[in-house]
Amino acid sequence: MRLFRLVKERYAADPLDPQGARRYGGRWNSRGRGGVYASDSIALAALEKLVHLHRPEVLEGFVLCSFELDEAQVMRLAPDGLPRDWRTDPVPRSTQRIGDEWLQRGASLALAVPSTLVPQQSNFLVNPEHPGFEALKASVTMEPFRFDPRLQG
Repeated sequence: MRLFRLVKERYAADPLDPQGARRYGGRWNSRGRGGVYASDSIALAALEKLVHLHRPEVLEGFVLCSFELDEAQVMRLAPDGLPRDWRTDPVPRSTQRIGDEWLQRGASLALAVPSTLVPQQSNFLVNPEHPGFEALKASVTMEPFRFDPRLQG
């Protein structure tokens, strides 16, 4: 399967760098735990980026990064196993615990989780400490990405 991630041009030299997630935390990881977030479609990757942007000028300077991931390397969370508060904002500690435990176990290269924005689609947390991560990095392709100017207000 092909996964997608939008990164700022200034980070394009290492588009699968987990430092942002490690520094700030995310829905499926707490601060201090690194992971790489990606989506199962370009549209979802764009939507996930847009929801966190608060100024129109930050819509510029993105690169679309995509990479191949074997389905056998993915652990999927069952919808009935999600905590009740998994979609709340701010991010609940319950989902971060799930991701932190998964990262620590290292049993799979990626964890598929439903998007809070479009629950019928998946986001993926990729474990940079997994032995398969280096091979995954070899499959990365990148191309310039421009948001439609109409999104700027």
